[in-house]
Amino acid sequence: MKQDVTAGVVQFNIKLGDVDTNIATATEGLRRLATRDVQLAVLPEMWSCGYDYRNLAHLAEETPRILELLKELSTELNLVIVGSLPEKENDTLYNTLYVADEGNIVDSYRKLHMFSTMGEDRFLSPGDRVCVVPTSAGRLGLAICYDLRFPELFRKMALEGAEILCIPAEWPKPRQEHWRTLLRARAIENQMFVAATNCCGIQGKLDFFGMSMLISARGDVLAEAGETNTELVATFSHEEMVKYRSQILSFRDRRPEIYGTLP
Repeated sequence: MKQDVTAGVVQFNIKLGDVDTNIATATEGLRRLATRDVQLAVLPEMWSCGYDYRNLAHLAEETPRILELLKELSTELNLVIVGSLPEKENDTLYNTLYVADEGNIVDSYRKLHMFSTMGEDRFLSPGDRVCVVPTSAGRLGLAICYDLRFPELFRKMALEGAEILCIPAEWPKPRQEHWRTLLRARAIENQMFVAATNCCGIQGKLDFFGMSMLISARGDVLAEAGETNTELVATFSHEEMVKYRSQILSFRDRRPEIYGTLP
């Protein structure tokens, strides 16, 4: 990221198991972002189908055609598109974050931390690598929802050169303040931009509050959504990030020889 980046998010009520409706909603949102000269767009977690656990293996079979669409849209709209979809490899299912850029899927990240409280670990398998991916919009650090509670992951991405954290989620009520606080903390402590997209509305027994956010490298909330379908746009200032990092030298002042390897 050698210049400013205009980032956007598409927040919407994901219709459980209804792939075609969700594709239409996401595509419309991406097209609206493109009219606002957005370069980077983030969609919610499992945006094609939600957590329809009973049918997830079948729904994951739709992902290859969705990826073809994302590749086409990334070229047509001149967007880097980031979003989480179910992935099936042999008989194993993953929650996978894909990055489409200039007509290609340039990388993917499998969610590392399974939210056992909601039984995610009974249906999905965790990934095994951290992902920082160079794109036309800068170096993106990838994480999904529950990953947000594990700061080690974000520090590792920062040390590997990530500039913008992309975090799609399905984060339900009543944990709104955890969401807001953790997002700002990850930005502040790593001096990086954050583009975080939550879903909204009702899915089964869960009520999602939205509150997607675009956050500066200083931790300032540049744009914040309410609880309904919407798009947000904000510009990430490269100069501001460089200036802030020169004022607060938290990377230079680290003491890794003291911390050691955490158990």
